[in-house]
Amino acid sequence: MLARLHHPYLLLVLTTLFWSGNMVLGRAIRNEVPPLSLAFWRWAIALLLTLPLALPHLRSQWPLLRRGWKAVVSLGLLGVGGYNTLAYVGLNYTPATNAVLLNSFIPIATITLSWVFLKKHLRRVESLGVLLSFVGVATIVCRGQFATLASLSLNVGDLWMLAAVFTWALYTIGLQWRPAGVDPMLLLAAFTVVGLLALAPAYAWEIAQGRTIAVSPGSLAGIAYTGVFPGFLGYVFYNRAVGEVGASKASLFLHLMPVFGIILSAIFLAEIPQSYHYGGIALIFAGIYLTTATPPQPRTP
Repeated sequence: MLARLHHPYLLLVLTTLFWSGNMVLGRAIRNEVPPLSLAFWRWAIALLLTLPLALPHLRSQWPLLRRGWKAVVSLGLLGVGGYNTLAYVGLNYTPATNAVLLNSFIPIATITLSWVFLKKHLRRVESLGVLLSFVGVATIVCRGQFATLASLSLNVGDLWMLAAVFTWALYTIGLQWRPAGVDPMLLLAAFTVVGLLALAPAYAWEIAQGRTIAVSPGSLAGIAYTGVFPGFLGYVFYNRAVGEVGASKASLFLHLMPVFGIILSAIFLAEIPQSYHYGGIALIFAGIYLTTATPPQPRTP
């Protein structure tokens, strides 16, 4: 199945769909599953799914993995141990409008950091695509009334979300330095082990604070979903797509998360989309088209 789903843009669309479902589900079970517990078990399940595909490559590729240990540790801390944990903490303090809007800065943060570390630039039409997508996201989260932006103010939760945004941007461009020649499943398993080792003390602290999982069929099913789809398949798809289209273009697809969020909310929460939703979705797709449909720049010798 994974071999057939090879088109990078399809992989990115599916990834954002899985991650959007993760946010909707995370809100639904937030009273039953504390954030650090959800992050820990999400990645524990993802690791169990990854290991059967990763272990056959461990013996032959261990020297490559060991030589690239600095990149493995850094990417594991950023992509597995960092982003989701920081975002979950931020959502305890900041309203959803602030969080979604700040999350939409990920493509801009990725492009900025790509310029700093990789000396990469977008062409003018591609920059216009980024701008259109961001305006589409802002249209959705502000409900078509941009005066809403004037009322936004930074708080502790916003700072946590900004930290999450730049953590994910660093992870995305950091994939450029992942060890070459290592099987993607082995690499994902290595990232996950690093992330779980970092999450374990935080998870233990949360339990010590008396915040434990309220076990029920709903909470267990929710945890299973986060491990299988956003945790395992989402990262497999995203990592492969970044390797094919680059960090800047891949990160733009995160603008689809509010779109899928609206659709999933309509299906599961009976929330009817409004006119500003459709306008925002149109701008997001226009931006993605401009950024992905342009031919690559010629390489200089």
